[in-house]
Amino acid sequence: MTHFKYNRVLLVLIMVGLLAALTIGWQRHQVEENNTTVELIMDYEDVVELAQVEGVPVQRLLAQVKAAGITSLAVYETTLEKLNKSGKVTAVSGAQILHQQRLGTLSDPAWGSLVEAGSIKSEDVYITGQDQAVFAEVKSDLIRRLDDERVTVLYAGNRQVLAVKASFEKVEKWNLGLPTDEMQEVVSQGFFVVARPTNYTKVQAEDVQAVFDRLAPIEQVSSIMFVGDEILGYPDAVAVTANYFKQRQLTLAMIEHPLQLQFVKQEGLMQLAAANQYQAARVYVIPKDEQPKLKIDEAVQRWVVTDQERNIRMNLMRKYDKPEAGKTLIETNLEYISRVSQALKEAGFTIGRAGTYQPFFPNSWLLALICVGATAAGVLYLTLLRPFAAKYQYLLLVVIAALLAFPLIKGSGMLVRQAVALTSAIIFPVLAMTWQLDRWKQITAPNASLLRIIGIAIPSLAITLALSIIGGFYVAAMLGDVRYFLEMEIFRGVKLTFVAPLLLISLSFLVRYELFKTAPGESRNIWQQAIKILDFPVQIKTLLVFGAAAVAAWVFVGRSGHTAGVPVPAIELKMRAFLEQVMYARPREKEFMIGHPAFFLAVMAVYRQWPAALLYGLVVLATIAQGSLVETFAHLRTPIFMSFVRALDGLAVGLIFGIIAVLGAHILYYIAFALGRGTAKHE
Repeated sequence: MTHFKYNRVLLVLIMVGLLAALTIGWQRHQVEENNTTVELIMDYEDVVELAQVEGVPVQRLLAQVKAAGITSLAVYETTLEKLNKSGKVTAVSGAQILHQQRLGTLSDPAWGSLVEAGSIKSEDVYITGQDQAVFAEVKSDLIRRLDDERVTVLYAGNRQVLAVKASFEKVEKWNLGLPTDEMQEVVSQGFFVVARPTNYTKVQAEDVQAVFDRLAPIEQVSSIMFVGDEILGYPDAVAVTANYFKQRQLTLAMIEHPLQLQFVKQEGLMQLAAANQYQAARVYVIPKDEQPKLKIDEAVQRWVVTDQERNIRMNLMRKYDKPEAGKTLIETNLEYISRVSQALKEAGFTIGRAGTYQPFFPNSWLLALICVGATAAGVLYLTLLRPFAAKYQYLLLVVIAALLAFPLIKGSGMLVRQAVALTSAIIFPVLAMTWQLDRWKQITAPNASLLRIIGIAIPSLAITLALSIIGGFYVAAMLGDVRYFLEMEIFRGVKLTFVAPLLLISLSFLVRYELFKTAPGESRNIWQQAIKILDFPVQIKTLLVFGAAAVAAWVFVGRSGHTAGVPVPAIELKMRAFLEQVMYARPREKEFMIGHPAFFLAVMAVYRQWPAALLYGLVVLATIAQGSLVETFAHLRTPIFMSFVRALDGLAVGLIFGIIAVLGAHILYYIAFALGRGTAKHE
């Protein structure tokens, strides 16, 4: 049997890399701990609509909403349709005016004089307004959205009338500009303004300037959250937008995608975030079709988990449109707001203007040391498959480590960082389980008692987790900069981190164990074992086993990542919600329900001398948990401390499930033994 040696030099280099990773991890933790302020936002329009529906003064409801915990109100660009409904302006089509003239119902003589003068065209739109400030903004916005030739001024007596060459059905829905009167109302009630402008067609620097000129007199603007598929200024005036952001020290609001991966697509968003020195905050909003299905308790829990686990610092809260039993609609919404605010405070957050991350980037020399450690881990794994001379190990180490470290020291190397992180996520769980395989091969006293098996399994699993989690710290450090915190960049290769460790641990197993017994003198290398597996007789039960394995693999891979694949059962969702409430960080089911119990059973399989094929299956399942806990650290938007605690929580719950699994297997064995004896006596 091949004797595998663990090169101490490689082990030392892995530990050096770990120290570098822990240094970066601590720095990252400090950055994350300094960003714990959450901004609670509602749409100004939602508050106004709620006041109108319930028949209360808008100012009174605004005061109640603020007292409940809302810090900011989002103000959108106005439209002629909104202004028409509010009575601030009157916009009508020329066809409607001419129709009223023919029917004799045109009561305003000023309009009649324009009709008689031939100034009214059926295809045009005509706008008047009582509020001169609002009317002036509408005029300015229409000229900027269209041009001087399409917007002309007529006079009906002493009133100005805007004549706009456009389709009434379309122009009334066009975004015009941010309404000064609404923003002033928001500030006067003690809120921050979250401005929500859109981009212009063929945008020019002057258009960008006009938006910020409108914002200039508004003191309490906390952030800008763009509407539409482009940011203001895209494509040629993004630099102008960035300059105004920096002048006003504005936060860029980046709306999380409904699939919870990166952001709703807005062209120019990443470019602006970088130009704004990453003064940006992630925004979450419960999907419109989902919120009515959530009870307030569920919605509150959703917000807490979202802010804790995904670095969300701007909560854009929709109103509930149906009251809870025994409450008015206003009472329902005020309770919702206050409970979210209180729950976040209890979770350690502060309510106020959204916090942002300092532009943190790890030291390049520390990253280079991690590269050396990851390379050492890769070389070590190769030696544990097929031992080769130390001089070749060091040569391989130096060449690969130099190629990886050089770009990082030069100040670039994003691809290198991704590659090292991916390699670390794959290789360390495999090394941890391979080390366990070597320990199990040395066991000379099988048939241990049940208590002894449990007593051995507990520390063994803890040590294995500690070895695997080195890879987690490597990943968290290699990709630990502000771009990953904001999820502008993400870890690449999630599905590979679930599959590759299973393939590699299979190789480790096959060079240490005979999956099937071989004849004396027969070679049992990997190639020969693979041939023997392919020559294995196919029976119906074999097909059933492979079919079940294929379904399990489909579920396993399909449940990884963020793309919609395999649905999550309702009972599992309830269990997740329970664990989120009782634990600091909800552990993953594949760890405490599958991988860790399989580890316990693998220990039992070793001591009870179960067939190697069964041991192999348990080792593969146990490796799933090790890979999963390392992959947890690849969620860079999640605070590093939470990822660490999640692994420990998974271990704690996994120990319980592992003990249950061993006890269950023990009971099943004795039941089967008793049934077998009974059958033998009967015969």
